[in-house]
Amino acid sequence: MSVVGNNRVGIPIVLLHDAEGAVVTVETKRGELIRGLLFEAEDMMNLYIKKAVVHGPTPGAKRKVDQMYVRGTEIMFIVLPEMLRHAPMFQRIKHWRKHGGAPPEGVGMAVGQTAAILRKAGERRRGGFGGRGGGFGRGGPPMGGRGPGGPPPMGGGMGRGGPPPPQHGGSYYGR
Repeated sequence: MSVVGNNRVGIPIVLLHDAEGAVVTVETKRGELIRGLLFEAEDMMNLYIKKAVVHGPTPGAKRKVDQMYVRGTEIMFIVLPEMLRHAPMFQRIKHWRKHGGAPPEGVGMAVGQTAAILRKAGERRRGGFGGRGGGFGRGGPPMGGRGPGGPPPMGGGMGRGGPPPPQHGGSYYGR
């Protein structure tokens, strides 16, 4: 796993995406200086800039453009805002270097219904149900029955979801 979470883009591109919504300055191969609001940045460094001021290749030439698209191959360099020093991506890089490439807590973990299914499967493997009922079936402590003189519990108190009790001394899988 790379620092930025996938193998498609690198650090400069992620930083460029983080700059969306900020004012940037771009110099093109033609010598133009473009300053405006970075509306969208693509993975190939193509930029969509709004409210741009273009200082033309000739000295003194200046024009205002409501919106413009700059192709990534035409860009010499980009000046990004100072606030990106504290971008979340740099925290991921620090964590990556400190922990030898291990993803930060919570990254790559399942969420929503998938997380609930995986959590329940893990609890079953560990021997308890852990659902709303606490894993004791219809009440009472595990293996304790309903007090003195009551019938012995069936199935080891696993509740719903556990394996059925072995029949006639055989194992669950019939071997």
